[in-house]
Amino acid sequence: MKVKQCFAAAVAGLALSAPAVAQQQVDPSLPSYKAGSGVSGNLTSIGSDTLNNLMTYWAEGYRKFYPNVNIQIQGAGSGTAPPALIEGTAQFGPMSRPMRGTEIQAFEGKYGYPPKPIRGALDALGVFVHKDNPVTCLSLQEIDAIFSSTRAGGANEAITTWGQVGLTGEWADRPIAMYGRNSASGTYGYFKEVALFGGDYSSSVREQPGSSTVIQGVAADINGIGYSGVGYGTADVKALEIRGDDGICYKPIAEDAATGNYPIARFLYIYVNANPNQPMEPLRAEFIRYVYSKEGQQDVVRAGFFPLVKAIADADLKEFGLQ
Repeated sequence: MKVKQCFAAAVAGLALSAPAVAQQQVDPSLPSYKAGSGVSGNLTSIGSDTLNNLMTYWAEGYRKFYPNVNIQIQGAGSGTAPPALIEGTAQFGPMSRPMRGTEIQAFEGKYGYPPKPIRGALDALGVFVHKDNPVTCLSLQEIDAIFSSTRAGGANEAITTWGQVGLTGEWADRPIAMYGRNSASGTYGYFKEVALFGGDYSSSVREQPGSSTVIQGVAADINGIGYSGVGYGTADVKALEIRGDDGICYKPIAEDAATGNYPIARFLYIYVNANPNQPMEPLRAEFIRYVYSKEGQQDVVRAGFFPLVKAIADADLKEFGLQ
């Protein structure tokens, strides 16, 4: 299945089994964070809206150890991270997708080396409907036929009413109202790649500037459906399960995301300008260490995402020369 292959590619090389990634509790083998020395200054994060809450939690946790550090966070979309790193207006570039080849080339063209990512969390994209909507599970092909104009997933016709996915009675003729992200968003691109099978969005999708506004749109529209990071769900909406090729409906939870059974899953990244010929200064180095500490991964759970295990932390810290 195409989407499982996409996720398998995303986790390739981790030398880590899916069940290990799937655990929902913070890995007890992660170290507790201990404050370092020589940490002071200002940090700016520019990038993904999906990571806004998580970056805020990390910043709050970090400042408990270093109250004199000032951290500013801007989240207008993943596409804003590469230019900010290239221009030097941000030290961290959170992205809900991997950086594209052209973005890496632009960075490398200025600095002579590529940017380095850390993988801070695992996320499942939720497909949300109004809490009163009776639907509980859709296939990727149905999701594609709702959101796309191309139906690359193979559906014979566009799905425009709730009756076309099996609802009856007063729901049968209700029109479906779609809510999504704008093109600056990494979530927009990832959903297009996986849920739309690389196809194009319908012009009827109502583009929203942020993850929370997608949820607000669906919560206020009984006919609504939208996609967003699962951590942004509220009591006014519900996340649908996705039906696999085996006919089983899988939930947007850590276990199903890590195995690829829930197909719309991804790592959340933070890109950094890390000169391979120079040691990283304590201000950024300690922030990265904090992300991969027990406290940092507890922040991941608090933000509604799935924590990572020590094997991933060790691999990324080694890449940055922080082990």
